[in-house]
Amino acid sequence: MRWSNFFIPTLRENPADAESASHKLLLRAGLIRQLSAGIYSYLPLAQRVINKINQIIREEMGAIGGQEFFLPALNPREVWEESGRWEVMGDEMFRLKDRKGADLCLGMTHEEIFTSIARNELNSYKQLPQIWYQIQTKFRDEPRPKSGILRVRQFIMKDSYSFDTSQEGLDVAFEKHREAYKKIFSRCGLEFEMVEASSGAMGGSASTEFMIKTDAGEDLIATCNNCDYAANIEKAVSKVEKITDEESLDSPKEFPTPDIRTIEQLANFEGGADANRQIKTLVYLAKIDDEEKNIIALLRGDHQLQETKLQDAIGATEIRPLQDEEIFEILDAHAGSLGGVNAKEKAEKNDKEIFIIADNSLKERKNMTTGANKDDFHFRGVDVERDIPTEKWTDLRTVNSGETCTVCENGILEVSKSLEIGHIFKLGTKYSDSMGANVLNENGKAVPIVMGSYGIGVERIMASVIEQSHDDDGIVWTKAVTPFDVVISVTNAKKVELMEIGESLYESLHQLGFEVLLDDRKERPGVKFKDADLIGIPFRINIGKRANEGIVEIVKRGTKETLEVKIEEVESKLKELIDN
Repeated sequence: MRWSNFFIPTLRENPADAESASHKLLLRAGLIRQLSAGIYSYLPLAQRVINKINQIIREEMGAIGGQEFFLPALNPREVWEESGRWEVMGDEMFRLKDRKGADLCLGMTHEEIFTSIARNELNSYKQLPQIWYQIQTKFRDEPRPKSGILRVRQFIMKDSYSFDTSQEGLDVAFEKHREAYKKIFSRCGLEFEMVEASSGAMGGSASTEFMIKTDAGEDLIATCNNCDYAANIEKAVSKVEKITDEESLDSPKEFPTPDIRTIEQLANFEGGADANRQIKTLVYLAKIDDEEKNIIALLRGDHQLQETKLQDAIGATEIRPLQDEEIFEILDAHAGSLGGVNAKEKAEKNDKEIFIIADNSLKERKNMTTGANKDDFHFRGVDVERDIPTEKWTDLRTVNSGETCTVCENGILEVSKSLEIGHIFKLGTKYSDSMGANVLNENGKAVPIVMGSYGIGVERIMASVIEQSHDDDGIVWTKAVTPFDVVISVTNAKKVELMEIGESLYESLHQLGFEVLLDDRKERPGVKFKDADLIGIPFRINIGKRANEGIVEIVKRGTKETLEVKIEEVESKLKELIDN
């Protein structure tokens, strides 16, 4: 390919609204252009990268028996209602009507569509197991698109689905995908972490995310410095040092706390208590099985609630903090004076119900201080298990850097910003139950198909390579996904003899199977070199002053190392460099 004919609209300066490194460089290097918020066009360089990523995905999916489909992006409402997700997906789902008034949506994912095919076409255990996948455009009405292609409204996903007759079969398919994903991301040149994660709206049980550490990420992961433990902050746990309490009073004692509204204020109040001896009380409204329920979450005063843990623990499809006036209607008190001691009685008096869930760190705690559900009053001497009718104990707290790992018990956790590039789920029978996807087992009995769901963000791989591999001059592509192997820069395209050498080398390398970009533009050498560094091609061959002597330069993009090579040895040297 000749640069003069190839569309590479590079920019000299960083766009003002670009935030992450990948966003800046994708724009500057001429790979993407924004059409509107969260919607991008992929230009020729980007398309070459995406095609290579897709080829790697296809090869590794084929290696585990995956069969490629291509399903409609436009879906009817009815199939999403069968699974119960028409409402669950909320405002993030693009919804529309056709000319007849029928409700449709743009697919965010394709569990429902694949399940509908499975229930209509699979009827016997003899047809299982199956692994089906596609590489397809998805849509999400993202409220705050940002960071270029990291948070968008239209995106490309590889989603695959496994179909089995048993949990054991699902375990095998899950492990096949885990290994395939490791190979895919490794081949793309990424350093990644596999972390425990929440399944969220996808449902199911086991869930593993593949993450890269980057400041551009919006997720947080906790990793141990001593063992392999890694988890999304939504799922991460750590060891909480046990606190020895003084004996409680015979019963909680109310005391006045005028104008005290926060944990910190109560800790500094005469007669108050340190934060780790307080009970933090948070009130939520949760939607569980289409019913709305009031929830009290209790934590230690110096701990922070992880909302996803709360949502998963109670099996809610969505939760939100109650507003102050809503809380008052239930507990007769405002935020700052809330507690669990008499919460059920207060709620019952107001014809309300409330469910109390507490963090494990409050177990066996005594002589604690908490709000009295009476403005400007608190209780001291609270024995949590004696005085608060807790209906569920679980882990609700957010892990922090520096805390101790629960797996190896002596490692220290580090919390880092990260970006999700892949996510695999054990769905079980969630979709087959709701949509009636059954097969006959060996005994002729109809049983629900056991499913798994496995996704990869294709553009995110492209952006992640840039996040992990760039410098001040531009992108540094990894071997497997680079749009070209080498760029030949003729330093003075006006000199016929130099262009002839460049053309000859271009043709010979092309014939040998190298992907070559010939920079034949009539630009200054400095411009050519800067552009070549910006777009990130791994090797640059400079055809300059010594070319007439039979010598050219090979420049390694990653290290900037320059090698003088005889023209007749360029092919073998370049092959050696690429192989290594």
